[in-house]
This record gives sequence, C-alpha cells and structure tokens, in this order.
Amino acid sequence: MTHGRGALAVTSATTGFHGRNVRDETPETQRKVRLAVARAKEGDQEAVRYLYVLYSQNVYGYVRSIVRDDHEAEDVTQQVFAKLITTVVKYDDRGVPFFAWLLRLSRNVAIDHLRRNRLTPTENVIDPDADTGADLDRAEVVREALATLSDEQRKVVILRHVVGLTPGEIADRIGRSESAVHGLHHRGRRALQQELIRLDSVPLTHSGARLAA
Repeated sequence: MTHGRGALAVTSATTGFHGRNVRDETPETQRKVRLAVARAKEGDQEAVRYLYVLYSQNVYGYVRSIVRDDHEAEDVTQQVFAKLITTVVKYDDRGVPFFAWLLRLSRNVAIDHLRRNRLTPTENVIDPDADTGADLDRAEVVREALATLSDEQRKVVILRHVVGLTPGEIADRIGRSESAVHGLHHRGRRALQQELIRLDSVPLTHSGARLAA
C-alpha cells in the first residue's frame, strides 16, 4: 500500500531513550497515527517504524516506572514494538485511542518481563487481546531464540528487522558506530538463524524467512 506514504515521513530516531512524556495530540498527528495503524495491520514496516519513532520514548518512560531499571526498560520497550508487529491487527478504534491501547500492551509486556526474569509476585493481568495458542507458541520460540543473543545483538536485530531502522539510525540509537552495528547485525542474525534451526522453528516465523534472505 503506497497511498499516503509521504504523510508518514519521520525524522531519524534520537539517541537513547529519555522517557519523554509530552505527546503531539494535534488532529494532523492523530490522522497520521490512524493511517499508520491501518498500514501496520497490512504488514507495512515503514508504518511500524513511524509508530516506533512517535511513541517509543513514551513507552520507555512508562515501562521504566514498572521495571525500575534503565536497561531492562530499553529491553522491554523493544519487546513491546516487536510484539506490536503481530498484535496491531487486534486494535479496533472504538473510542479507545491507539496510545492508550499501546500502553496497555506495554504494561502487560513489562509485567511478563518481571515474571520471567525476577519471579516478582505481581497482580494478575487479564488481557482481552491475548494471543491464540499458536501465536503464543510462535512468539515463545522467537523470544527463546532472541534470548540467546547478546544484549547488543538482540537490540540491533530487533531494530533492523522489526522496527525497520537503517544501520545509521541504529548506530544513533544505541550509541555505536555504523561499522559496529553492521558487525553486531551480521553476528546476531547468523546466531539467530542457527538457534531457530536448532529449535526446528524457522518455518513458523516470517522473521526467520526474512533473516535467511
């Protein structure tokens, strides 16, 4: 889908996360968000990138208040947008702003992160948009494979293949040189391919197919 592509032009991502709390709520931005969500539902990665650039700082600030650790908040923020690429199809604008829906998704991902990594008792969260069993299995396989990568490799792979940032934009985001990003991407992609093959799950994920290309 190419209609309206120019309307979603975004600037390069800023360096690092800062937990920005101010959002642009103008009618024009709301129109662009609706367009981006519609296109993201069709698998348009440029639209996902637009939503990432627009909301990632706010999501980071929100999940940082839950996990209370800068590095973990960065990791959870990336997980949120990795999950968004498959769950955005479940968003239905019936009086619920997309950003409110995104924060609910972020909260659930953050609490899941705490449960997995800290075994911290948390309140039960009922997510009406929970994935089907097949989706959960697929997501768990990819998450397991991603978990075997180093922190920097995982960040680069997600930002490159899920969010769709360029190597230069990733370099700005994580504070590394572009050549370092290329090296991290190459090693991370190769390790991820090998782990997905080991788990015999490459056919279950579009990411595996893209990485193998």
